[in-house]
Amino acid sequence: MARSPSPSTRRRSSPSRAKASAGTLAVSKPRHRKRGPNVSEKEYVGIDLHRRRSVIVRVNEQGEKLSTIRVDNDPKLVEAAIEEAGEHPEVVFEATYGWYWLADLCSELGATVHMASPSGLNWENRRVKNDERDALDLVKKLRLGELPEAWIAPPQVREIRELVRYRAKLVRMRSGLKAQVHSVMAKHGVLPCRLDMFGPGGSAQLDALRLPDGYTNRIGSLRDLIAFFDREVTMIEREIHQMLKDDPGYNAIQQVPGIGRVFAAIFVAEIGDVSRFSSPDKLCSWAGLTPKHRESDIKVVRGRITKMGSRLVRWAAIEATAKNRGTKKIQADFRRIAKRRGKQKAHVAVARKILTLVYYGLRDGEIRSLEPKAA
Repeated sequence: MARSPSPSTRRRSSPSRAKASAGTLAVSKPRHRKRGPNVSEKEYVGIDLHRRRSVIVRVNEQGEKLSTIRVDNDPKLVEAAIEEAGEHPEVVFEATYGWYWLADLCSELGATVHMASPSGLNWENRRVKNDERDALDLVKKLRLGELPEAWIAPPQVREIRELVRYRAKLVRMRSGLKAQVHSVMAKHGVLPCRLDMFGPGGSAQLDALRLPDGYTNRIGSLRDLIAFFDREVTMIEREIHQMLKDDPGYNAIQQVPGIGRVFAAIFVAEIGDVSRFSSPDKLCSWAGLTPKHRESDIKVVRGRITKMGSRLVRWAAIEATAKNRGTKKIQADFRRIAKRRGKQKAHVAVARKILTLVYYGLRDGEIRSLEPKAA
């Protein structure tokens, strides 16, 4: 007869096993093995960049937060914070005010740099928004492959962009000064005798004006400022041309009727590396010249153009179609679409055709579809 085990020799079950046997089947939690001292894991660094200070968050491969620090925007302090993530970390930040220096610093440190496009981030949908949460969410989107990533232009492209955008800014300011001159004339019932009041004929009319001293002094000051802006714009245009005169794409797209040096410089500077677009349709979509698309079940709605890309590229493409410019094919398309849909939609439609020619000109250094010039 078998002996029953004595209470002293009976095995005692662990509390976890007793709890599992009392109910349903229990799944034990997996135990993570500790990494050895010589094994290093990749880390992610999320940076919420501001004008004076930034919040830097480090996250490991498992998505666990390692540290959070707020530092002044001193390159040495930011460099020290990034170096804590080890060699070749994944760094992500948002394309915000003054990001150039941060992108260059991270590249010099050997990090893989990612820049998020603000238009693709829906921060407003969160209940809590702060700097640390912003940095953590950037890392989270990067780890999950959901980051709306923007292209980081190299320094030489950024330098050309700076001049192109500065020239556009000066032209807008000069247009405001000219509008003030027309405003003074309107207050005294003086009608302009020329469309361009700042050419030879218009200048003669302004010289002959007899107005009270306050208005005369204002017009004189405005004309001096306009002349100064004219000199600055001319100087910048000359400098931009010197920087781009040997670029094959810059020279190729000037063969398109309606595209001169100014528009060509805008396309080269704003588009940058055209190979990042797999087709002309992708370039037109990036420029905001494609219609919105809303689809649900069997219902499809296509609306106005998105206008979500570069304003300068979109403006230059549409302006290149003004005054019946473009190739013969583009002119015929414009007249056909304008007759059916109106001139405004026709300008947008042929602007996409212009941008398609620009795509091939920048990619290949030539545009083979253009009509040969007459000898």
